[in-house]
Amino acid sequence: MSIVLQGSTSGSVTLQEPAVAGTTVLDLPAVSGTILTTTSPKAGNVIQVVSATNSTQTSITGTSFADTSLTASITPTSSSSKILVLVYQPYRFTDAANGGGIIIVRNSTPITTVLTDTGNAPYQLYLEVAADFYGIFAASYLDSPATTSSTVYKTQSRPYLSAGSIVLQAQGNVNTNMSTITLMEIAA
Repeated sequence: MSIVLQGSTSGSVTLQEPAVAGTTVLDLPAVSGTILTTTSPKAGNVIQVVSATNSTQTSITGTSFADTSLTASITPTSSSSKILVLVYQPYRFTDAANGGGIIIVRNSTPITTVLTDTGNAPYQLYLEVAADFYGIFAASYLDSPATTSSTVYKTQSRPYLSAGSIVLQAQGNVNTNMSTITLMEIAA
């Protein structure tokens, strides 16, 4: 049985029973307020979460930023929404690279940067010694894409020196580490 509530001046709200067996209880708050819907979330509410993982090892050489194969896409429900980007990505710089850098990119636009030297070579880490270095790129960034179109977030990397390389999703010689990227749409 449906319940119809008539508006004080016009319109109505219908409470429709679910098409399932058993009893369903809707608890209403003991205080006045607004019931949240998907079309009117409060600022700071998480609207949706998208997550992607990747275990494919990627090796990047040269001195131009290149995709690391860690990527995810999200379609914001509102152009005013923020997107919280969370990244966890193991890496290894080879000794000839002397370090390097990793950035977060929206579609084709870098949204984070790394330190650079006077020659504009990037680095999260720079080594003066000939040794491989293993680490984790863990980052968060609150983005304002201002769109309701599908938006791709990914990481890109490059070694400090063209003679070396950076290997992503690497730890030792084992290619089983998992990288993750999580995108959270936050109501503004």
